[in-house]
Amino acid sequence: MPENTSFWSRVVGDKRRWREYKSRVAALPANYREAVEGIQRYLMYFGALDGDSANSLFEDVADLFERAAADGTPIREIVGEDPVEFVDALIRNYRRGGYIEREQQRLIRTIDEAAGDR
Repeated sequence: MPENTSFWSRVVGDKRRWREYKSRVAALPANYREAVEGIQRYLMYFGALDGDSANSLFEDVADLFERAAADGTPIREIVGEDPVEFVDALIRNYRRGGYIEREQQRLIRTIDEAAGDR
């Protein structure tokens, strides 16, 4: 099914990397796994990342939580008091060409032009 493969690639990128990420998350202690799955779910809805950027972000989240689990770092110490802010900051570091960013830039240009700033 080439369409599904193409769709899948756009959403999460390379399947092999995605499967490796999922295996790493499955191996985390339950509370860390639950936190990562929550971050993943949020990213799927609000991340607006291309496949490669999404994979890199997911892998880095897995790295972060694996290290934290190994060190016994509390989850609150990783994400802080505002998990949404934590994940939104992650997204800003990885975003390249997502549709939300394109529309944000289009809105900025439109308002700049309408206000006579351009």
